[in-house]
Amino acid sequence: MVFWVFGYGSLVWNPGFDYDEKIIGFIKDYRRVFDLACIDHRGTPENPARTCTLEQKEGEICWGAAYCVRGGPEKEKLAMQYLERRECEYDQKTLVNFYKEGDSMHPALTGVIVFTSTPDKENNKYYLGPAPLHDMARQIATAYGPCGNNRDYLFFLEKAMYDIGHEDDLVIELANEVRKVLGTANVRPKDKILVGSAQLQHPPHVAIPTLQPIALDR
Repeated sequence: MVFWVFGYGSLVWNPGFDYDEKIIGFIKDYRRVFDLACIDHRGTPENPARTCTLEQKEGEICWGAAYCVRGGPEKEKLAMQYLERRECEYDQKTLVNFYKEGDSMHPALTGVIVFTSTPDKENNKYYLGPAPLHDMARQIATAYGPCGNNRDYLFFLEKAMYDIGHEDDLVIELANEVRKVLGTANVRPKDKILVGSAQLQHPPHVAIPTLQPIALDR
């Protein structure tokens, strides 16, 4: 079983498993939202983090990275077991078409796995649902779990989307609101990117802080 999996959150910058190929691209009719609770990586049951999931919406696209795992049943089994543990708050595995930049009509890949969550609090205990921007920012600014704090998850995602050349307006808006809560900056100018409270000038490349290889980081 050779499989491809699409990453749109922490998988974009920290896949954490052994893969054979990575392609930058997008899927259609989905958008990234911060409506899912995380209680064991970036938050706790008492103070859950907000992490991203996908919301179906016709006409939207979501950029990210597709990873291919091949090389025999054992390697593929280990990768999928790792992903299922890491993405335990996501209650669905959906198959989608994946497109590369420059050809939005013909999928580069079909049957790509993406971890998604049912947008229903009764059927998915981890689903938080939408909230006002400031409320989400306050939650993200304060949540902390075994793998680190929630705000770094958001700031790393902001940087990762910049690095692949496809920034997400919601990610930028939410990250700026978190900075306001933290008192580190009011807005992120278009010619700069902020990781936490540090302003990193572009175009020179500045690497994000090295993430330690935590097995279930998210």
